[in-house]
Amino acid sequence: MRALIQRVTEAQVAVAGEVIGRTGPGLLILVCAMQGDTEDTAERMAAKIVKLRIFKDAAGKMNRSLLDMGGSALVVSQFTLAADTRSGNRPGFSTAAPPAEGERLYLHFARALAALGPQVETGRFGADMAVSLTNDGPVTIWLES
Repeated sequence: MRALIQRVTEAQVAVAGEVIGRTGPGLLILVCAMQGDTEDTAERMAAKIVKLRIFKDAAGKMNRSLLDMGGSALVVSQFTLAADTRSGNRPGFSTAAPPAEGERLYLHFARALAALGPQVETGRFGADMAVSLTNDGPVTIWLES
């Protein structure tokens, strides 16, 4: 599983002009299930993310987690995180999980994240989505299981 995590002051995702998910201060998490990922992979990724100390403490140091600061998360599926650009000019996506499995694991990840405490909203798997955000910091972190 791959995730691109962005610390945000706000983020939202829209489909056909309608906002379907949003978050205030917290995280925008772009997620891609890869071939071979399991529910356990998704759960471990969720547990890692809620504990990442990437929010500022009173001294201005990145020392607080999403749980510590009571933030929320917007989880958006993004199969393009599986892009293989090692040869040629067109990315390949053959390492991504097949669509049905990718959707199942994406939703499992979002549920696992919510079960750990933060409020979680999601995008719509497979939809043409418009994501907007205000990156805080900016802080952007790549995670791979």
